[in-house]
Amino acid sequence: PIGEPGQASEATRSISVEMHDNYYEPESINVEAGETVRFVVRNKGALVHEFNIGTADSHEAHQEEMQMMVEHGVIKGDHIDHNMMNMDMGDGQTMKHDAPNSVLMEPGETEEIVWTFAQATDLEFACNVPGHYQAGMYGEVNFR
Repeated sequence: PIGEPGQASEATRSISVEMHDNYYEPESINVEAGETVRFVVRNKGALVHEFNIGTADSHEAHQEEMQMMVEHGVIKGDHIDHNMMNMDMGDGQTMKHDAPNSVLMEPGETEEIVWTFAQATDLEFACNVPGHYQAGMYGEVNFR
């Protein structure tokens, strides 16, 4: 229900998103069901931040994974230990942060996500680095 990765050539527009320490600019995004949007995400904060499109429930579940990334030394405040991301967690699982609806970024980085929104549903974009969502680092995706 949250949508799927889109093709850049199908994007109807680009939205610039700036991540600051515990807030986003803009704080909400308006989209249409079926629309493909290119997000240009910049981390302007001093800490590692995430831009993740999902439901409140999916963010809550993902926060547990992100907590594990901190506990295992993958996320270290202002940088990411990329070697630790590849650590084998068993059953072929790693801590790679490679879902198409999400980017995890160090300060100063810029990344893009191209996303096609499936249907009008309750969505948010959020940072699930431990404590950031709770500090207010999330925004609404509003369907027009």
